[in-house]
Amino acid sequence: MANIRDIAKMAGVSVTTVSRVLNGHKYVRKEKKEAVLRAMRDSNYHRNINAVHLSRGKTSLVGVVVPFANHPYFGLLIEGITKAAVQYGYHLVLVQTNYNESRELEALKMLENRQIDALIICSRQSTWGTIEAYMNEGSIVLCEDTRGKGVSSTFVDHYQAFMMALDYLYDNGHRNIGYCVGRQNGTNSLQRAVAYKDFHYKHSLSLNEANIFHGCYHLEDGQRVAKKLSTMKARPSALLITSDQVAAGVMTCCLEKGIEVPKDLALIGFDNQPISKLMHLTTIEIPLVDLGEKLFGQAIQNNKEPTYEEVIVKLIERETV
Repeated sequence: MANIRDIAKMAGVSVTTVSRVLNGHKYVRKEKKEAVLRAMRDSNYHRNINAVHLSRGKTSLVGVVVPFANHPYFGLLIEGITKAAVQYGYHLVLVQTNYNESRELEALKMLENRQIDALIICSRQSTWGTIEAYMNEGSIVLCEDTRGKGVSSTFVDHYQAFMMALDYLYDNGHRNIGYCVGRQNGTNSLQRAVAYKDFHYKHSLSLNEANIFHGCYHLEDGQRVAKKLSTMKARPSALLITSDQVAAGVMTCCLEKGIEVPKDLALIGFDNQPISKLMHLTTIEIPLVDLGEKLFGQAIQNNKEPTYEEVIVKLIERETV
């Protein structure tokens, strides 16, 4: 395969002239430019883009780590990240982990090896010790509250969001409230668990662990929860669900089981996804597209100090409470 020196020899010009042609330099004589281009065609020469990136110290690639690319929550985050990437002339490298720590480590290694300029982790499985080991390798941005950790983030205060929803249910007369969440040990899930505990303490209510459901990500998981509720002798009168998709699954199965919403079971979802509007679901709105744009902006900024930005959520009242 021909290299830049071969092209220079074939065209009868200097290596510097070939480099100028390859980089679109304006000040190259027409006959020399044509000679270089002809030599490139004759030798079937193609630029080594990795070498170009290495010489420039920039790939114009940003890695994005998500557990599930097909989940509406992460789909909207990716939409926002993509929107910003197009605006700034970047491309994305999507890494789906399924919460497999080794896949997340592969993305961090890409940052270390300069295959990407920055890394956005939308939901983390790795320990803080792992993240800290790569902090000096490039820009890392997380979608969780990292204040005091030395890593930039755009985040939702899930403690306050959960407490707002719980207080709303309490104000509507509910005293036996349950909730559904995805991971049990995720940072956001732990914040919600603390809010749930503090809520019960604040109102002097007994906390029933049977009212807490884990592993809820998809519509089918909501159906599973509703089936469980239908067998409970003292089921909760209200359920706070951290995904509109799961809430939709609960609603559809409740209809089959003869559980009326909101008469027998009040529901609050999270995210304000399109399905929540279709099903008239009361929900906590998280502006995910905007959140994704902000994450990307932090990823490509040149600030040496980490930045933190909280995204404000709001309650959307509909017909399920």
